[in-house]
Amino acid sequence: MVRYDFARLNGLLQARMKVGDRLYSAAYIMPPPRLGEARKHANHLRLIEVMMNDGAPEKVAGAATMKEAFDVLASYPGIGTFLAYQYLIDLNYAADLEFSEMDFVVPGPGARDGIRKCFGPAASGIEADVIRYMADTQDEQFARLGLGFGGLRGRRLQLIDCQNLFCEVDKYARAAHPEIAGISGRTRIKQAYRRDAAALTAWFPPKWGLNGAVPPEDTEPADSSQTAHDLERPTRGRRTRQPTLFDYAESEAC
Repeated sequence: MVRYDFARLNGLLQARMKVGDRLYSAAYIMPPPRLGEARKHANHLRLIEVMMNDGAPEKVAGAATMKEAFDVLASYPGIGTFLAYQYLIDLNYAADLEFSEMDFVVPGPGARDGIRKCFGPAASGIEADVIRYMADTQDEQFARLGLGFGGLRGRRLQLIDCQNLFCEVDKYARAAHPEIAGISGRTRIKQAYRRDAAALTAWFPPKWGLNGAVPPEDTEPADSSQTAHDLERPTRGRRTRQPTLFDYAESEAC
């Protein structure tokens, strides 16, 4: 059995840095925990040690609710509420965790900005309630707006999906409506997607039962001229057209 070895892992990562490889993407750029090491990745390795020695995996697996599991992750240094929730959502894709994504939500900074841009200052402090209302009433709202939406191969929008949608609203609004301020005051778009001719593929957590499912036929909105259907879908590669709002989707804290 392969055992955790700080020196070996740290050496491997140091070697990748020396040849110019990046260890971190632009997503979730946050201060690392201060656990006695000089390098960010080394402090994260130490954090893994702390969590393993404290039995974090067993605590998360034994939690009765998503909120309880969230509290376990949020208790460790360098993991705030935003990261704890994002990590938990990822961990919950595993077959052994069965938390409902409708149990609990933590609005990230991007989602809070998006909600502010949609509803104004009155939504401050009740962002989680706004997200839950959106998820709970999605069928009613789609019908009211004349939008045909069958979900993700029949899977309805979950709380995390609605949280992410408000984050995307914030990103697009920075390009389309820079005069509308959010909470954070962010105005810059850090990265832009570029065209890629390769076909997209998708794989979902097996417990969702969506792999191999036939996607429902797209249903056009009542008035597609006023929707995002008119915006050409972005892909990676050489740009051959003028950018649309979809080109400004980015990797950053939602």
